[in-house]
Amino acid sequence: MSDIIMNKEQIMEIIPHRDPFLLIDEIVDMEVGVSVHARKYIKEDEYWFKGHFPEYPVTPGVLIIEMLAQAGAVCMLSKPEFKGKLGLFGGIDKAKFRKQVLPGDVLDLEVEMIRQRGPVGTGKALATVNGQKAVSCEITFIVADADNNKEE
Repeated sequence: MSDIIMNKEQIMEIIPHRDPFLLIDEIVDMEVGVSVHARKYIKEDEYWFKGHFPEYPVTPGVLIIEMLAQAGAVCMLSKPEFKGKLGLFGGIDKAKFRKQVLPGDVLDLEVEMIRQRGPVGTGKALATVNGQKAVSCEITFIVADADNNKEE
């Protein structure tokens, strides 16, 4: 098992997400701009379990894709030329949901960048629990200026 190379506070220095929507807990391995391995500890008191589903708590697949996207954003926004920028969704392709993610699970989130052209790129993403595939997809991202919507 890898050592932690980035904790939540360090992650928040790179991406703008904050609780309750910061959905990754740590980065355990990363080659900046190339690949990342992040982790999310699925706690029994996660906010989504109150409504999804009260009698049978299961992590929504779309939130797992968001976790993968946040991991990928840390990988790309760690590049010096993208410092202070935002990573936005450009698309989700080939999403497959194979295993339910339940309270107490440790979710390993891996993203490998397979294409990049300027501020647009695609990552091959895989979420696993104990080595079993939970979610796989390709995520396309766009790196944008953080101040796009601010008045001048």
